[in-house]
Amino acid sequence: MAGELVSVEHCLENHLPEQELKEVKRILYGREHAPIEIPEDAQKLAQQHNFEVKSYQITAKKEELTPPRLVRIGLVQNSIAAETTAPVGVQRSALHNKISRITEAAALCGVNVLCYQEAWTMPFAFCTREKQPWCEFAEDADCGPTTQLCQELAQKYNMVIVSPILERDSIHGDTLWNTAVVISNNGHVLGKTRKNHIPRVGDFNESTYYMEGDTGHVVFQTQFGRLAVNICYGRHHPQNWMMYGINGAEIVFNPSATVGALSEPLWAIEARNAAIANSYFACAINRVGTEVFPNEFTSADGKPAHKDFGHFYGSSYIAAPDGSRTPGLSRNKDGLLVTEVDLNLCRQVKDHWGFRMTQRLDLYASSLSAAIMPNYQPPIIRDSC
Repeated sequence: MAGELVSVEHCLENHLPEQELKEVKRILYGREHAPIEIPEDAQKLAQQHNFEVKSYQITAKKEELTPPRLVRIGLVQNSIAAETTAPVGVQRSALHNKISRITEAAALCGVNVLCYQEAWTMPFAFCTREKQPWCEFAEDADCGPTTQLCQELAQKYNMVIVSPILERDSIHGDTLWNTAVVISNNGHVLGKTRKNHIPRVGDFNESTYYMEGDTGHVVFQTQFGRLAVNICYGRHHPQNWMMYGINGAEIVFNPSATVGALSEPLWAIEARNAAIANSYFACAINRVGTEVFPNEFTSADGKPAHKDFGHFYGSSYIAAPDGSRTPGLSRNKDGLLVTEVDLNLCRQVKDHWGFRMTQRLDLYASSLSAAIMPNYQPPIIRDSC
């Protein structure tokens, strides 16, 4: 079954001798990142509520003039907390309770910035193409019940919280958006950003509910660094990642909901590529479990109708600008990944590799401006023989 493999790391550790394991991990993940001790209270909370906690440290070289810029990042992956047939209020309340407990554990671990998974307050029901009851999960990004909860948690724990939700925009005709709300550590709503790229592949029929976002590539200046949010399908678009870097992001979160049959071979690559190409920290977050819906639906692939669209494989991780990354969380269990990073590494990697200096944005701006014109002709040189 798709959910039976705990993680790639777990498999390697069970089957490789110690020296081979160390070398394989170096090749797969880059330089090794030391674990950080997890406070006993956080461990007890995790055991009590059946989620895992992993914690690592990504260091930078010590500098003479600039002190370390240490930030503890937390990523949360989770399964739904009630059956999809339960009343909407019951489902959302159960998730609020579950995530509040994991957030408490994050606070005990000293997390400064915490990001939840895509549309965390609901099942990922967009595969069904049904409007009811799923549209009822949508809420106001500025003052809805989920934002109010996150404001309380952010202020209580002195923590920036990134909360991806299904947004109801009552000012503009009750339009729906796939949105991430960023809440400052003082409890104020710093702003929001909307999903730039919407999938139309297999069971991911999201344009039935919302369209491409209109907020561009916003970067949020916080007490703990400059943050951005590249929601889910945007990770398949290198230009999307690039724009957050151009706009100054040091940490880019990628809250997602994706299943093994579709994307798992890509998962370990894309956020890491983005971190390398853009000299920032990229944080990949995926939900966990198999969500079963009341009514059957089809996938436009000729296969029989079904009530779920596969296993959400978790495996959340953080990639550093030097190409290294943390091990991932489990493929089948709720979890909290805590990683202390030194933001000086972003600048140090820029100095070392010079990717930004050699980026040639002028060249691509000119080429792309031409390519979007209706009469564009690609500069292909053909063999006339």
